[in-house]
Amino acid sequence: IVRSVLDDAGYSESSTQEDADVILLNTCAIREKAETKIWTRLNEIRAKNRKKKKDDRQTVAILGCMAERLKEKLLERADVVAGPDAYRDLPSLIDVVSGGKASAAFNVQLSTEETYGDIRPVRDNHSSVTAFTSIQRGCNNVCSFCIVPHTRGRERSRALNSIVDEVSLLAENGYREVTLLGQNVNSYFDRTMSDSSETKSETAKGFTNMYKLRDGSGHRFADLLEAVAEIDPEMRVRFTSPHPKDFSDDVLE
Repeated sequence: IVRSVLDDAGYSESSTQEDADVILLNTCAIREKAETKIWTRLNEIRAKNRKKKKDDRQTVAILGCMAERLKEKLLERADVVAGPDAYRDLPSLIDVVSGGKASAAFNVQLSTEETYGDIRPVRDNHSSVTAFTSIQRGCNNVCSFCIVPHTRGRERSRALNSIVDEVSLLAENGYREVTLLGQNVNSYFDRTMSDSSETKSETAKGFTNMYKLRDGSGHRFADLLEAVAEIDPEMRVRFTSPHPKDFSDDVLE
C-alpha cells in the first residue's frame, strides 16, 4: 500500500539503501524484540547521517504500530512518523521535511473508516504463486494482553466488491493461493452493500459478543468466503486470524 501511494506521488524505489533519499521502516509493536530491531536500525542510520553533509542526509520515516505507540519518542530519532492510518499523507509528510519546511512531521491520527480499499497494492513479486489480501483493519475485542486496538484502532471492513476485484486480478495474474488477512477475519462485516437483508451478528455456540456493532444489513464473512471462492475454482483460499467466538455455523458451512 505504501509503495502504491509513493509511486503515485512520483517516488521510485532505489536499487540500494545507500542510494535512497528516503528510508521507510515499517514497524510492529506486538513483541519487544520487533521494537528493539527498529531502535538498532535507527541508531545505525543516524550514525551514517551524522557523517554526511546536511543536504545529503537521508530522510527517515517510521511507519505502523510502533509509530502509533511511541509518537514523540520516535521523533527524537526519525524525521517522519506515520501511524497505520496515515499512509495517504506520506508524500506530504516527506515533502515537508525534505523541503526544509520543518525538522520533523507526523500524523498518528487513527481512523474509524480508513481501509485503503481503493488502493491497489504493489506486490514485491517474490512469489507469483501466493498473495495476501487485507479484508479489514483494527480490532474491537480489546483483550487484556493485546495492544492492537490501541495501535491500529477500531475494527472496520473493506467493501466486499473491492476485495473481489483484487482477488480477481490476482487470479488473472496467475496467483494460485490467496490469504485473507485481518485481526479478526470472521467478524468481517461490509455495510456498503445494499442488496443484503437485515441480520444480526451471530456468535458460535457457548459464546457471547459484547459488541453490537455488526447488526443490520450487510455482507458477512461467510458471504465473502463464498464470493472469493467463486472467482477461480483452482485458487486456494486461506484466512487468518479468526476468533473462536465468531466461528458461527454459516462460516463452517
